[in-house]
Amino acid sequence: MSTPCAYVVDDIELNREMLIGLLSPAGIETRSFASAQQFLDAFDPSLPGCILLDIRMPGMSGLDLQKTLNERQVVLPVVMITAHADVPIAIEAMRDGAYDFIEKPYDNQHLVDVVKRAFVDCEERQRVQAELDSVRSCYETLSARELQVLEAMVAGRLNKQIAHDLGISQRTVEVHRANVMEKMRASSLAELVRMSVRLNDSGERPA
Repeated sequence: MSTPCAYVVDDIELNREMLIGLLSPAGIETRSFASAQQFLDAFDPSLPGCILLDIRMPGMSGLDLQKTLNERQVVLPVVMITAHADVPIAIEAMRDGAYDFIEKPYDNQHLVDVVKRAFVDCEERQRVQAELDSVRSCYETLSARELQVLEAMVAGRLNKQIAHDLGISQRTVEVHRANVMEKMRASSLAELVRMSVRLNDSGERPA
């Protein structure tokens, strides 16, 4: 796995330099960006790390960038850097998924600790996302009939009930059930139900 990186996004050069000067000696890899758009143009969401984001920036603000990242389903933790007057905004940002916020003037060690915790959180988020992507990929291999059978299976319908509902034989249902289990790589019905629930909860389930 690549080394995690702290992405510093702030329109004020001095602020960027201060954060880099604090994080680099702590062994934290950093990259800095002078605007939200510059960050989006260069950012690779598959790499691990966290984003240190100033709330107030010209053009696309920190909150706007966070919304864009949410829309793109970026899992990297966002840490808001905020002045005292912006604390209520930062709290709102956390409700929208930000990992934490740090108020200026910040305690240096606290900031380093937050970044390191965010790296650990990112690793877990990316692991969960990778598992979800795998489940979704399997789901997309199912035929239209297999999708119908899967829905009936997770609803607790018996083979004879599914056969009646779909107008097919029980033997055909059994074949479809076996195909569903194999394609979804599920070892049990309980695991299949968990997979279905995860797809529904994530909002990533195909229509």
